[in-house]
Amino acid sequence: MTFFRLKTREEVLALYPRFSPTAPENVGLLEASGRVLAKTVVAPEDLPSFPKAAMDGYAVRAQDTFGASPGMPQYLTLQGEVAIGTIPDKAIMPGEALRLPTGGMLPQGADAVVMLEYTAEHPDQTLEVRRPMAPGENVLQPGEDVRRGEMLFPAGWRLRPQDVGLLAALGIITVPVHRRPLVAIISSGDEIVPVSQPPGPAQVRDSNAYLVAAQVEEGGGEPFLWGIVADDYLSLKNALAGAVAEADLILISGGSSVGARDLTLKALQDLPGAEVLVHGVSIRPGKPTILAAVGGKPLLGLPGHPASAALVMHILGQPLLARLTGAQQATSALGRTIKAKLSRNLAGASGREDFVRVRLRLEDEVLWADPVLGPSGLLSPMVKSDGLVIIPLGVEGLNQGEEVKVQLFK
Repeated sequence: MTFFRLKTREEVLALYPRFSPTAPENVGLLEASGRVLAKTVVAPEDLPSFPKAAMDGYAVRAQDTFGASPGMPQYLTLQGEVAIGTIPDKAIMPGEALRLPTGGMLPQGADAVVMLEYTAEHPDQTLEVRRPMAPGENVLQPGEDVRRGEMLFPAGWRLRPQDVGLLAALGIITVPVHRRPLVAIISSGDEIVPVSQPPGPAQVRDSNAYLVAAQVEEGGGEPFLWGIVADDYLSLKNALAGAVAEADLILISGGSSVGARDLTLKALQDLPGAEVLVHGVSIRPGKPTILAAVGGKPLLGLPGHPASAALVMHILGQPLLARLTGAQQATSALGRTIKAKLSRNLAGASGREDFVRVRLRLEDEVLWADPVLGPSGLLSPMVKSDGLVIIPLGVEGLNQGEEVKVQLFK
């Protein structure tokens, strides 16, 4: 079988740039978090746009406080206060001060804010200052946060909640982002029944579709359950053709292992414009994985076993989805990592990169990674795990007590 020449994970990821991100669209800020920018966003104005107090206190001229100390304070004349959200109606003259709340506009003539803790008001409207202030102290200057014309975020940046807050502060109410990829999820196999239906003998519920749909949602895509397709060439071909016509990415689980009833590859190859790029990846679990291009759209064939499908989606599907969303570094690391010590010896998979599920455990201030072993047909080991430890290709194994990097699940 010539199509079972294994590719490494890096070789598969290197194929992703051939697929184009989805088209741009404009969305409001309430929809922007988690979306990927299609264009660079530049600040339209300074932030802040006026000099403002960084904390509650008194607006002063810094030179009027020079030499102040608890034993020898300086005394200023209190001329009233500046209300938040208003323009000061008077300027600070030598020897004067104005009450100023956090965020209040600095009056003309003032160049510092002395904190409440270093002051005392006297009944004769005298302000006692017990600490010298430097010019600009406790003052946010115009443009100190962001300068007009400054690049805020490059194209390909996935917006976070704090990013949305900055956009709102600058009055940017819509942003250009890539459309969320529509992902068609097909489940294949005569043994598969809907989750709402009690399975009969030798049947299983379609858990893969919902597991993969959740991963698609997590990765910024819009999942669409295309349905269950029997192990029948014509049914598979029609389902794949329909999904290709509608979706940006097609995911099909089951039917990608070599076998008499596995017709996915044949149905795929017979689609117009289809090109099989990968059939077999040197990873465990997940060896019988398919990657194809159909009319310029990617199709990823996932293994039928739930744990294998979840892992392939995690290490190959989500980077592919990131590429379609336009995200930067779509083929970079799997996610956040943490260091831990391995609690037992682990043997590697000969000729394959091995992904071992682990659960983290803190004991005597040492973080341990406990392998959670089990067949790829079981879901509970995945549920009990916090992340993955990778045994690289060509490495015989990892030793108990060895420090490892754990790729954390989100």
